[in-house]
Amino acid sequence: MPAYDTVSQAVTGLKERGYVLDFNLKKDGVECEGQKLNPKDFEITEFYRFEGNSDPGDEAVVYAIESKNGKKGILVNAFGVYSESLSDDMIKKLNFQKN
Repeated sequence: MPAYDTVSQAVTGLKERGYVLDFNLKKDGVECEGQKLNPKDFEITEFYRFEGNSDPGDEAVVYAIESKNGKKGILVNAFGVYSESLSDDMIKKLNFQKN
């Protein structure tokens, strides 16, 4: 897995490797191009965590996502105080890769 120093480097690197779609986080899944995917419908193939040195608002995780129907894209999600309210299944899906 490549190493990236910033969120923008991670996004650029993943896009160069075919993760071209932008996924949006929903309470109980992710969404892209009007299609909602439940946690069982996609896999997180890579993730990169970034912690801001001075600003908690700079904390984020970049996820490389592959859906079961072959779509590849990126989800950028803030964590900590700014993280969204998620279903238990989504919390398990996103946290599985962090441990």
